[in-house]
Amino acid sequence: MQASRIVIASLASALAVSTAFAQRGEIESQTYEIVKEKSIEFAPANRVFDKVQPVKSEAGKTKVSYEIIDPQINISSPKLTPAVAATSDQKEKDEKDILNNYVKLGAGNYGRFLGEAFVGGRPAEDLAFTTQLKHLSAANGPVDGKNSANASTNIKIGGKYIRSTYKMDAALEYDRKNYYFYGYQPQPEGIVVDRDTIRQTVNQFGVNLGFENTDASVLVDYSVKTSLNTLRDRYSASELDWGTKLNASVPISESFYALLEADAFVSQRVDQLTYNRNLFKVQPTFKYVTDIYSVSAGLNVVNETDEELNINKTKAFPAVNLDVTPFTGLHIFAGWNGDVVRNTLRSMLAENQWLGSNVLIVNTEKTSEISAGVKGEVSGGLNYEGKVAYTSYRNFYNFNNSLADTSRFSIIYDPGKTKVLTISAQAGYNFNDMFKTSLKANFFDYAMSSNVEDAWHRPDLTINWFNALTISKKLFVTSDFYVLRGIKAKNFQSGVVTKLPVIADLNFKIDYLLTKNFSAFVALNNVLGKQYQRYQYYPQQGLNFIGGLSFSF
Repeated sequence: MQASRIVIASLASALAVSTAFAQRGEIESQTYEIVKEKSIEFAPANRVFDKVQPVKSEAGKTKVSYEIIDPQINISSPKLTPAVAATSDQKEKDEKDILNNYVKLGAGNYGRFLGEAFVGGRPAEDLAFTTQLKHLSAANGPVDGKNSANASTNIKIGGKYIRSTYKMDAALEYDRKNYYFYGYQPQPEGIVVDRDTIRQTVNQFGVNLGFENTDASVLVDYSVKTSLNTLRDRYSASELDWGTKLNASVPISESFYALLEADAFVSQRVDQLTYNRNLFKVQPTFKYVTDIYSVSAGLNVVNETDEELNINKTKAFPAVNLDVTPFTGLHIFAGWNGDVVRNTLRSMLAENQWLGSNVLIVNTEKTSEISAGVKGEVSGGLNYEGKVAYTSYRNFYNFNNSLADTSRFSIIYDPGKTKVLTISAQAGYNFNDMFKTSLKANFFDYAMSSNVEDAWHRPDLTINWFNALTISKKLFVTSDFYVLRGIKAKNFQSGVVTKLPVIADLNFKIDYLLTKNFSAFVALNNVLGKQYQRYQYYPQQGLNFIGGLSFSF
Protein backbone atom coordinates (compact mmCIF):
# COMPACT_ATOMS: atom_id res chain seq x y z
CA MET A 1 0.00 0.00 0.00
CA GLN A 2 2.80 2.38 0.96
CA ALA A 3 4.82 1.48 -2.15
CA SER A 4 1.92 2.24 -4.46
CA ARG A 5 1.35 5.52 -2.69
CA ILE A 6 4.94 6.55 -3.29
CA VAL A 7 4.74 5.67 -6.99
CA ILE A 8 1.46 7.58 -7.35
CA ALA A 9 2.93 10.55 -5.49
CA SER A 10 5.97 10.52 -7.77
CA LEU A 11 3.81 10.55 -10.88
CA ALA A 12 1.62 13.27 -9.41
CA SER A 13 4.71 15.32 -8.73
CA ALA A 14 5.80 14.92 -12.34
CA LEU A 15 2.37 15.98 -13.67
CA ALA A 16 2.03 18.91 -11.30
CA VAL A 17 5.21 20.70 -12.31
CA SER A 18 4.38 24.28 -13.21
CA THR A 19 6.42 27.27 -14.09
CA ALA A 20 9.97 26.93 -12.84
CA PHE A 21 12.86 25.70 -10.71
CA ALA A 22 16.55 24.60 -11.40
CA GLN A 23 20.32 23.87 -11.12
CA ARG A 24 23.38 24.14 -13.27
CA GLY A 25 24.00 20.41 -13.04
CA GLU A 26 27.45 20.89 -14.45
CA ILE A 27 30.74 19.58 -13.19
CA GLU A 28 32.00 22.70 -11.53
CA SER A 29 35.63 23.68 -11.69
CA GLN A 30 37.25 24.30 -8.36
CA THR A 31 39.41 27.16 -7.12
CA TYR A 32 42.81 26.44 -5.57
CA GLU A 33 44.42 28.97 -3.26
CA ILE A 34 48.09 29.79 -2.92
CA VAL A 35 48.71 30.34 0.76
CA LYS A 36 51.73 31.14 2.90
CA GLU A 37 51.92 29.07 6.05
CA LYS A 38 51.55 30.96 9.31
CA SER A 39 51.82 29.62 12.81
CA ILE A 40 48.80 29.41 15.06
CA GLU A 41 48.83 27.41 18.26
CA PHE A 42 46.07 26.42 20.64
CA ALA A 43 46.18 24.79 24.03
CA PRO A 44 47.12 21.11 23.67
CA ALA A 45 44.32 18.58 23.21
CA ASN A 46 45.32 15.41 25.02
CA ARG A 47 42.42 13.09 24.19
CA VAL A 48 43.26 10.05 22.13
CA PHE A 49 39.98 9.87 20.22
CA ASP A 50 40.80 11.90 17.12
CA LYS A 51 41.23 15.24 18.83
CA VAL A 52 42.66 18.25 17.03
CA GLN A 53 46.34 18.73 17.85
CA PRO A 54 48.14 22.07 17.49
CA VAL A 55 50.27 22.25 14.37
CA LYS A 56 53.43 24.31 14.06
CA SER A 57 54.59 25.38 10.64
CA GLU A 58 57.91 26.56 9.33
CA ALA A 59 57.84 30.26 8.64
CA GLY A 60 58.77 31.47 5.22
CA LYS A 61 57.72 28.45 3.23
CA THR A 62 55.06 28.61 0.55
CA LYS A 63 52.81 25.82 -0.63
CA VAL A 64 49.64 25.13 -2.53
CA SER A 65 46.72 24.42 -0.26
CA TYR A 66 44.40 22.30 -2.32
CA GLU A 67 41.39 20.06 -2.13
CA ILE A 68 41.06 16.74 -3.90
CA ILE A 69 37.93 16.83 -6.00
CA ASP A 70 36.30 13.44 -5.83
CA PRO A 71 33.14 12.53 -7.75
CA GLN A 72 31.61 10.79 -4.78
CA ILE A 73 28.60 8.83 -5.84
CA ASN A 74 27.41 7.50 -2.53
CA ILE A 75 24.45 5.49 -3.71
CA SER A 76 22.60 5.87 -0.45
CA SER A 77 22.78 9.63 -0.79
CA PRO A 78 24.22 10.07 -4.25
CA LYS A 79 26.14 13.16 -5.21
CA LEU A 80 25.78 12.96 -8.93
CA THR A 81 28.16 15.82 -9.55
CA PRO A 82 31.70 15.74 -8.17
CA ALA A 83 31.94 16.88 -4.60
CA VAL A 84 34.91 18.30 -2.76
CA ALA A 85 36.53 16.08 -0.16
CA ALA A 86 38.92 17.77 2.26
CA THR A 87 42.44 16.41 2.40
CA SER A 88 44.72 16.46 5.39
CA ASP A 89 46.20 19.66 3.96
CA GLN A 90 42.76 21.26 4.07
CA LYS A 91 42.24 20.10 7.64
CA GLU A 92 45.54 21.73 8.56
CA LYS A 93 44.45 24.87 6.74
CA ASP A 94 41.37 25.07 8.95
CA GLU A 95 43.67 25.38 11.96
CA LYS A 96 46.79 27.09 10.60
CA ASP A 97 45.67 29.62 8.03
CA ILE A 98 43.27 31.59 10.20
CA LEU A 99 45.56 34.61 9.81
CA ASN A 100 46.07 34.19 6.09
CA ASN A 101 43.85 36.98 4.80
CA TYR A 102 43.32 37.70 1.12
CA VAL A 103 41.20 39.52 -1.44
CA LYS A 104 40.73 38.09 -4.92
CA LEU A 105 39.20 39.54 -8.09
CA GLY A 106 38.85 37.83 -11.46
CA ALA A 107 36.93 37.87 -14.76
CA GLY A 108 36.58 35.69 -17.85
CA ASN A 109 34.49 34.76 -20.87
CA TYR A 110 30.72 34.24 -20.69
CA GLY A 111 30.74 37.46 -18.66
CA ARG A 112 32.24 35.70 -15.67
CA PHE A 113 33.08 37.63 -12.50
CA LEU A 114 34.77 36.37 -9.33
CA GLY A 115 35.07 38.28 -6.09
CA GLU A 116 36.35 36.67 -2.94
CA ALA A 117 37.67 37.78 0.44
CA PHE A 118 38.90 35.95 3.53
CA VAL A 119 39.67 37.55 6.89
CA GLY A 120 40.70 35.72 10.03
CA GLY A 121 41.79 36.82 13.45
CA ARG A 122 42.67 35.67 16.93
CA PRO A 123 41.69 38.23 19.55
CA ALA A 124 42.77 35.86 22.34
CA GLU A 125 45.18 32.97 22.70
CA ASP A 126 42.40 30.38 22.67
CA LEU A 127 39.87 32.18 20.46
CA ALA A 128 39.90 32.48 16.67
CA PHE A 129 37.44 33.52 14.00
CA THR A 130 37.15 33.53 10.20
CA THR A 131 34.98 35.40 7.74
CA GLN A 132 34.70 34.52 4.07
CA LEU A 133 32.74 36.07 1.21
CA LYS A 134 32.58 34.67 -2.31
CA HIS A 135 30.61 35.71 -5.38
CA LEU A 136 30.86 33.92 -8.72
CA SER A 137 28.61 34.69 -11.68
CA ALA A 138 28.29 34.34 -15.44
CA ALA A 139 26.25 36.91 -17.37
CA ASN A 140 25.73 34.46 -20.25
CA GLY A 141 25.50 30.72 -20.64
CA PRO A 142 25.51 28.01 -23.30
CA VAL A 143 21.88 28.55 -24.39
CA ASP A 144 20.19 31.81 -25.44
CA GLY A 145 22.71 34.11 -23.75
CA LYS A 146 21.30 35.59 -20.56
CA ASN A 147 18.61 32.90 -20.39
CA SER A 148 21.29 30.53 -19.04
CA ALA A 149 23.12 32.98 -16.81
CA ASN A 150 23.86 32.08 -13.20
CA ALA A 151 25.17 33.65 -10.00
CA SER A 152 26.04 32.37 -6.56
CA THR A 153 26.94 34.23 -3.37
CA ASN A 154 28.22 32.62 -0.21
CA ILE A 155 29.03 34.18 3.18
CA LYS A 156 30.60 32.22 6.06
CA ILE A 157 31.40 33.43 9.56
CA GLY A 158 32.98 30.98 11.99
CA GLY A 159 34.73 30.87 15.32
CA LYS A 160 36.58 28.40 17.57
CA TYR A 161 37.23 28.48 21.28
CA ILE A 162 39.74 25.83 22.35
CA ARG A 163 40.68 25.10 25.94
CA SER A 164 42.75 22.32 27.45
CA THR A 165 39.60 20.39 28.47
CA TYR A 166 37.07 21.28 25.81
CA LYS A 167 36.57 22.81 22.38
CA MET A 168 33.66 24.88 21.07
CA ASP A 169 32.96 26.05 17.54
CA ALA A 170 30.19 28.00 15.87
CA ALA A 171 29.42 29.08 12.31
CA LEU A 172 26.89 31.10 10.35
CA GLU A 173 26.42 30.62 6.61
CA TYR A 174 24.29 32.27 3.96
CA ASP A 175 24.10 30.95 0.42
CA ARG A 176 22.17 32.42 -2.50
CA LYS A 177 21.89 30.93 -6.00
CA ASN A 178 20.18 32.53 -8.96
CA TYR A 179 19.81 30.64 -12.26
CA TYR A 180 17.41 29.88 -15.11
CA PHE A 181 15.67 26.78 -16.49
CA TYR A 182 17.22 26.95 -19.92
CA GLY A 183 16.49 23.31 -20.76
CA TYR A 184 13.40 24.26 -22.76
CA GLN A 185 12.81 23.05 -26.32
CA PRO A 186 13.89 25.33 -29.21
CA GLN A 187 11.32 28.04 -29.79
CA PRO A 188 9.82 29.00 -33.19
CA GLU A 189 11.37 32.01 -34.85
CA GLY A 190 10.09 35.23 -33.36
CA ILE A 191 9.07 33.65 -30.04
CA VAL A 192 11.01 35.05 -27.09
CA VAL A 193 11.11 33.21 -23.79
CA ASP A 194 10.14 35.38 -20.84
CA ARG A 195 13.17 35.17 -18.52
CA ASP A 196 11.02 35.87 -15.49
CA THR A 197 9.08 32.63 -16.02
CA ILE A 198 12.22 30.46 -16.04
CA ARG A 199 14.11 32.15 -13.23
CA GLN A 200 14.86 30.43 -9.93
CA THR A 201 16.40 31.81 -6.74
CA VAL A 202 17.29 29.63 -3.78
CA ASN A 203 18.26 31.19 -0.45
CA GLN A 204 19.78 29.09 2.32
CA PHE A 205 20.78 30.07 5.85
CA GLY A 206 22.50 27.86 8.41
CA VAL A 207 23.68 28.00 12.02
CA ASN A 208 26.07 25.37 13.41
CA LEU A 209 27.23 24.84 16.98
CA GLY A 210 29.59 22.19 18.33
CA PHE A 211 31.02 21.13 21.66
CA GLU A 212 33.72 18.51 22.20
CA ASN A 213 35.57 17.49 25.31
CA THR A 214 39.37 17.24 25.09
CA ASP A 215 40.08 16.33 28.69
CA ALA A 216 42.01 13.05 28.89
CA SER A 217 41.11 12.65 32.56
CA VAL A 218 37.40 12.33 31.77
CA LEU A 219 36.29 8.73 31.26
CA VAL A 220 33.55 9.46 28.72
CA ASP A 221 34.72 10.96 25.44
CA TYR A 222 31.96 12.83 23.61
CA SER A 223 31.06 15.47 21.06
CA VAL A 224 27.75 17.20 20.33
CA LYS A 225 26.94 19.09 17.16
CA THR A 226 23.70 20.83 16.29
CA SER A 227 22.65 22.75 13.20
CA LEU A 228 19.63 24.71 12.03
CA ASN A 229 19.14 25.22 8.29
CA THR A 230 16.47 27.04 6.35
CA LEU A 231 15.79 27.04 2.62
CA ARG A 232 13.41 29.12 0.53
CA ASP A 233 13.00 29.35 -3.24
CA ARG A 234 11.30 31.75 -5.65
CA TYR A 235 8.15 29.63 -5.84
CA SER A 236 7.16 29.67 -2.16
CA ALA A 237 8.80 26.34 -1.32
CA SER A 238 10.66 26.30 1.99
CA GLU A 239 12.22 23.90 4.45
CA LEU A 240 13.20 24.25 8.11
CA ASP A 241 15.60 21.57 9.30
CA TRP A 242 17.11 21.11 12.76
CA GLY A 243 19.55 18.30 13.45
CA THR A 244 21.65 17.24 16.43
CA LYS A 245 24.37 14.56 16.51
CA LEU A 246 25.95 12.95 19.57
CA ASN A 247 29.05 10.73 19.55
CA ALA A 248 30.38 9.14 22.73
CA SER A 249 32.85 6.45 23.72
CA VAL A 250 33.66 4.76 27.02
CA PRO A 251 36.74 2.54 27.48
CA ILE A 252 35.73 -0.61 29.35
CA SER A 253 39.30 -1.90 29.24
CA GLU A 254 42.47 -1.11 27.32
CA SER A 255 41.14 -3.00 24.29
CA PHE A 256 37.36 -2.90 24.73
CA TYR A 257 35.18 0.15 24.10
CA ALA A 258 31.51 1.02 24.23
CA LEU A 259 30.45 3.50 21.54
CA LEU A 260 27.23 5.44 21.02
CA GLU A 261 25.98 7.45 18.07
CA ALA A 262 22.65 9.26 18.33
CA ASP A 263 20.98 11.58 15.81
CA ALA A 264 17.79 13.61 15.99
CA PHE A 265 16.38 15.49 12.99
CA VAL A 266 13.22 17.59 13.03
CA SER A 267 12.10 19.28 9.82
CA GLN A 268 9.13 21.08 8.33
CA ARG A 269 8.45 21.19 4.61
CA VAL A 270 6.28 23.89 3.02
CA ASP A 271 5.27 23.61 -0.62
CA GLN A 272 1.80 22.83 -1.91
CA LEU A 273 1.20 21.45 1.58
CA THR A 274 2.83 22.00 4.97
CA TYR A 275 3.94 18.93 6.91
CA ASN A 276 6.60 17.65 9.31
CA ARG A 277 9.25 14.99 8.70
CA ASN A 278 11.34 13.66 11.60
CA LEU A 279 14.04 11.03 12.03
CA PHE A 280 15.64 9.68 15.21
CA LYS A 281 18.57 7.27 15.28
CA VAL A 282 20.44 5.41 18.03
CA GLN A 283 23.41 3.12 17.35
CA PRO A 284 25.09 1.46 20.36
CA THR A 285 28.25 -0.44 19.41
CA PHE A 286 30.96 -2.43 21.14
CA LYS A 287 34.47 -2.41 19.73
CA TYR A 288 37.44 -4.64 20.47
CA VAL A 289 40.90 -3.55 19.34
CA THR A 290 44.24 -5.38 19.19
CA ASP A 291 47.49 -4.76 17.35
CA ILE A 292 46.41 -7.12 14.56
CA TYR A 293 42.67 -6.55 14.22
CA SER A 294 39.64 -4.59 15.38
CA VAL A 295 36.03 -5.74 15.36
CA SER A 296 32.87 -3.82 16.18
CA ALA A 297 29.29 -5.02 16.47
CA GLY A 298 26.15 -3.07 17.20
CA LEU A 299 22.59 -2.26 16.24
CA ASN A 300 21.37 0.76 14.29
CA VAL A 301 17.80 1.60 15.38
CA VAL A 302 15.98 4.25 13.31
CA ASN A 303 12.54 5.80 13.74
CA GLU A 304 11.11 8.01 10.98
CA THR A 305 7.84 9.90 10.70
CA ASP A 306 6.22 11.75 7.81
CA GLU A 307 2.84 13.46 8.18
CA GLU A 308 2.21 13.69 4.42
CA LEU A 309 2.88 9.99 3.72
CA ASN A 310 1.41 8.85 7.06
CA ILE A 311 4.68 7.14 8.04
CA ASN A 312 5.64 6.25 11.60
CA LYS A 313 7.92 3.23 11.68
CA THR A 314 10.95 1.95 13.55
CA LYS A 315 13.53 -0.43 12.08
CA ALA A 316 16.76 -2.02 13.26
CA PHE A 317 19.80 -2.70 11.07
CA PRO A 318 23.11 -4.53 11.62
CA ALA A 319 26.30 -2.58 12.26
CA VAL A 320 29.22 -5.01 12.05
CA ASN A 321 32.75 -4.11 10.91
CA LEU A 322 36.08 -5.96 10.85
CA ASP A 323 39.55 -4.58 10.13
CA VAL A 324 42.61 -6.86 10.03
CA THR A 325 46.22 -5.67 9.79
CA PRO A 326 48.36 -8.69 8.88
CA PHE A 327 51.40 -6.43 8.70
CA THR A 328 52.17 -2.73 8.93
CA GLY A 329 50.75 -0.69 6.08
CA LEU A 330 48.01 -3.13 5.00
CA HIS A 331 44.37 -3.27 6.14
CA ILE A 332 41.83 -5.88 5.10
CA PHE A 333 38.31 -4.81 6.02
CA ALA A 334 34.73 -6.05 5.74
CA GLY A 335 31.34 -4.90 6.97
CA TRP A 336 27.63 -5.61 7.15
CA ASN A 337 25.51 -2.51 7.71
CA GLY A 338 22.11 -0.94 7.17
CA ASP A 339 20.54 2.46 7.66
CA VAL A 340 17.80 4.90 6.72
CA VAL A 341 19.35 7.61 4.57
CA ARG A 342 17.71 10.91 5.23
CA ASN A 343 16.65 12.90 2.15
CA THR A 344 15.63 16.55 2.31
CA LEU A 345 14.78 19.23 -0.20
CA ARG A 346 18.16 20.80 0.56
CA SER A 347 20.06 17.56 -0.14
CA MET A 348 18.12 16.94 -3.36
CA LEU A 349 18.78 20.45 -4.65
CA ALA A 350 22.48 19.96 -3.89
CA GLU A 351 22.40 17.11 -6.42
CA ASN A 352 20.06 18.55 -9.02
CA GLN A 353 19.04 22.21 -9.09
CA TRP A 354 16.65 21.62 -11.96
CA LEU A 355 13.93 20.14 -9.73
CA GLY A 356 10.35 21.20 -10.35
CA SER A 357 7.83 22.38 -7.81
CA ASN A 358 6.18 20.12 -5.22
CA VAL A 359 8.65 17.27 -5.64
CA LEU A 360 8.14 14.30 -3.37
CA ILE A 361 10.81 13.83 -0.67
CA VAL A 362 11.11 10.33 0.80
CA ASN A 363 13.94 8.78 2.80
CA THR A 364 15.93 5.92 1.27
CA GLU A 365 16.18 2.68 3.23
CA LYS A 366 19.49 0.88 2.92
CA THR A 367 18.26 -2.49 4.10
CA SER A 368 21.63 -4.20 3.82
CA GLU A 369 25.14 -3.48 2.60
CA ILE A 370 27.83 -6.16 2.53
CA SER A 371 31.29 -4.81 1.71
CA ALA A 372 34.92 -5.86 1.74
CA GLY A 373 38.21 -4.42 0.59
CA VAL A 374 41.85 -3.63 1.19
CA LYS A 375 43.70 -0.39 1.81
CA GLY A 376 47.20 0.55 2.75
CA GLU A 377 50.29 2.66 2.35
CA VAL A 378 53.62 1.90 0.71
CA SER A 379 56.85 3.58 1.67
CA GLY A 380 57.61 6.37 -0.74
CA GLY A 381 54.28 8.19 -0.51
CA LEU A 382 51.92 5.73 -2.25
CA ASN A 383 48.53 4.87 -0.75
CA TYR A 384 45.70 2.78 -2.19
CA GLU A 385 42.26 1.33 -1.54
CA GLY A 386 40.01 -1.18 -3.29
CA LYS A 387 36.45 -2.00 -2.25
CA VAL A 388 33.47 -4.09 -3.38
CA ALA A 389 29.98 -3.50 -1.97
CA TYR A 390 26.63 -5.16 -2.63
CA THR A 391 23.72 -3.07 -1.36
CA SER A 392 19.96 -3.51 -1.19
CA TYR A 393 17.70 -0.43 -1.10
CA ARG A 394 14.06 0.54 -0.84
CA ASN A 395 12.97 3.93 -2.17
CA PHE A 396 16.16 4.15 -4.20
CA TYR A 397 15.79 7.36 -6.20
CA ASN A 398 16.89 8.90 -9.45
CA PHE A 399 16.11 12.03 -11.45
CA ASN A 400 14.42 12.40 -14.80
CA ASN A 401 12.77 15.09 -16.91
CA SER A 402 9.19 15.65 -15.84
CA LEU A 403 6.26 14.49 -17.97
CA ALA A 404 4.52 17.87 -17.74
CA ASP A 405 7.60 20.02 -18.45
CA THR A 406 10.82 18.46 -19.71
CA SER A 407 12.88 21.47 -18.55
CA ARG A 408 12.14 20.52 -14.94
CA PHE A 409 13.08 17.32 -13.16
CA SER A 410 11.09 14.94 -11.00
CA ILE A 411 12.42 12.51 -8.39
CA ILE A 412 11.48 8.92 -9.17
CA TYR A 413 11.58 6.39 -6.32
CA ASP A 414 11.75 2.63 -6.59
CA PRO A 415 9.51 1.26 -3.79
CA GLY A 416 10.67 -2.28 -4.53
CA LYS A 417 14.09 -3.78 -3.85
CA THR A 418 16.96 -2.16 -5.76
CA LYS A 419 20.26 -4.03 -5.84
CA VAL A 420 23.47 -2.09 -6.50
CA LEU A 421 26.93 -3.56 -7.02
CA THR A 422 29.73 -1.03 -6.47
CA ILE A 423 33.39 -1.66 -7.31
CA SER A 424 35.78 1.15 -6.46
CA ALA A 425 39.53 1.64 -6.56
CA GLN A 426 41.71 4.60 -5.74
CA ALA A 427 45.38 5.42 -5.37
CA GLY A 428 47.34 8.47 -4.33
CA TYR A 429 50.98 9.49 -4.46
CA ASN A 430 52.80 12.32 -2.70
CA PHE A 431 56.34 13.35 -3.57
CA ASN A 432 57.35 15.72 -0.80
CA ASP A 433 55.36 18.90 -1.36
CA MET A 434 56.32 19.11 -5.03
CA PHE A 435 53.84 16.71 -6.60
CA LYS A 436 50.60 15.15 -5.44
CA THR A 437 48.24 13.00 -7.46
CA SER A 438 45.06 11.07 -6.79
CA LEU A 439 43.15 8.70 -9.09
CA LYS A 440 39.80 7.11 -8.31
CA ALA A 441 37.40 4.98 -10.33
CA ASN A 442 33.91 3.70 -9.45
CA PHE A 443 31.84 1.13 -11.31
CA PHE A 444 28.10 0.70 -10.61
CA ASP A 445 25.64 -1.97 -11.67
CA TYR A 446 21.98 -1.20 -10.92
CA ALA A 447 19.28 -3.87 -10.71
CA MET A 448 16.01 -1.97 -10.42
CA SER A 449 12.76 -3.63 -9.41
CA SER A 450 9.85 -3.98 -11.85
CA ASN A 451 8.41 -0.67 -10.59
CA VAL A 452 11.06 1.50 -12.28
CA GLU A 453 12.39 1.09 -15.81
CA ASP A 454 15.99 2.23 -15.29
CA ALA A 455 18.35 4.22 -13.07
CA TRP A 456 17.85 7.47 -14.94
CA HIS A 457 20.74 9.96 -14.95
CA ARG A 458 23.02 7.72 -12.88
CA PRO A 459 26.42 6.94 -14.41
CA ASP A 460 27.73 3.38 -14.40
CA LEU A 461 31.38 4.54 -14.41
CA THR A 462 33.12 7.55 -12.89
CA ILE A 463 36.80 8.43 -12.99
CA ASN A 464 38.54 11.34 -11.28
CA TRP A 465 42.22 12.23 -11.61
CA PHE A 466 43.66 15.15 -9.64
CA ASN A 467 47.21 16.57 -9.71
CA ALA A 468 49.04 19.37 -7.91
CA LEU A 469 52.52 20.39 -9.07
CA THR A 470 54.90 22.90 -7.54
CA ILE A 471 57.17 23.93 -10.41
CA SER A 472 59.08 26.57 -8.45
CA LYS A 473 58.70 28.75 -5.40
CA LYS A 474 56.49 31.02 -7.46
CA LEU A 475 54.69 28.79 -9.97
CA PHE A 476 52.00 26.25 -9.10
CA VAL A 477 49.77 24.16 -11.37
CA THR A 478 46.77 22.00 -10.48
CA SER A 479 44.60 19.90 -12.76
CA ASP A 480 41.57 17.65 -12.52
CA PHE A 481 40.05 15.30 -15.05
CA TYR A 482 36.57 13.77 -14.83
CA VAL A 483 34.86 11.01 -16.76
CA LEU A 484 31.21 9.99 -16.31
CA ARG A 485 29.76 7.25 -18.51
CA GLY A 486 26.52 5.34 -18.96
CA ILE A 487 24.00 8.11 -18.19
CA LYS A 488 20.53 7.35 -19.56
CA ALA A 489 17.52 9.66 -19.78
CA LYS A 490 13.94 9.33 -20.99
CA ASN A 491 11.50 11.82 -22.45
CA PHE A 492 8.20 10.65 -20.99
CA GLN A 493 6.27 12.75 -23.51
CA SER A 494 7.72 10.97 -26.56
CA GLY A 495 8.84 7.75 -24.86
CA VAL A 496 12.34 8.12 -26.33
CA VAL A 497 15.24 6.79 -24.24
CA THR A 498 18.58 8.54 -24.80
CA LYS A 499 22.05 7.46 -23.71
CA LEU A 500 23.90 10.70 -23.11
CA PRO A 501 27.45 11.00 -24.51
CA VAL A 502 30.37 10.24 -22.21
CA ILE A 503 31.36 13.25 -20.12
CA ALA A 504 35.08 14.10 -20.20
CA ASP A 505 36.01 17.31 -18.44
CA LEU A 506 39.60 18.58 -18.08
CA ASN A 507 40.46 21.65 -15.98
CA PHE A 508 43.69 23.51 -15.15
CA LYS A 509 44.55 26.17 -12.60
CA ILE A 510 47.83 28.12 -12.73
CA ASP A 511 49.05 30.40 -9.94
CA TYR A 512 52.09 32.66 -10.08
CA LEU A 513 53.47 34.67 -7.16
CA LEU A 514 54.28 38.17 -8.43
CA THR A 515 55.45 39.57 -5.10
CA LYS A 516 55.23 38.62 -1.45
CA ASN A 517 51.61 39.82 -1.32
CA PHE A 518 50.37 39.67 -4.92
CA SER A 519 49.71 36.64 -7.09
CA ALA A 520 48.09 36.13 -10.49
CA PHE A 521 45.92 33.17 -11.43
CA VAL A 522 44.15 31.74 -14.44
CA ALA A 523 41.67 28.85 -14.44
CA LEU A 524 40.91 26.98 -17.67
CA ASN A 525 37.73 24.91 -17.44
CA ASN A 526 36.38 22.28 -19.82
CA VAL A 527 39.58 22.45 -21.86
CA LEU A 528 38.26 19.78 -24.24
CA GLY A 529 35.44 22.18 -25.16
CA LYS A 530 32.62 19.62 -24.96
CA GLN A 531 29.16 21.03 -24.28
CA TYR A 532 28.23 17.83 -22.48
CA GLN A 533 24.89 17.22 -20.76
CA ARG A 534 25.01 16.01 -17.18
CA TYR A 535 21.23 16.28 -17.19
CA GLN A 536 19.19 15.92 -20.36
CA TYR A 537 18.50 19.19 -22.27
CA TYR A 538 21.04 21.11 -20.18
CA PRO A 539 24.26 21.49 -22.23
CA GLN A 540 27.13 23.00 -20.28
CA GLN A 541 29.50 25.79 -21.21
CA GLY A 542 32.31 24.86 -23.57
CA LEU A 543 35.87 26.06 -23.00
CA ASN A 544 35.73 28.82 -20.42
CA PHE A 545 38.30 30.64 -18.34
CA ILE A 546 38.69 33.12 -15.52
CA GLY A 547 41.81 35.06 -14.56
CA GLY A 548 42.70 37.69 -12.02
CA LEU A 549 44.80 38.90 -9.10
CA SER A 550 44.95 37.99 -5.45
CA PHE A 551 46.28 40.16 -2.62
CA SER A 552 47.17 38.55 0.71
CA PHE A 553 47.76 40.37 3.98
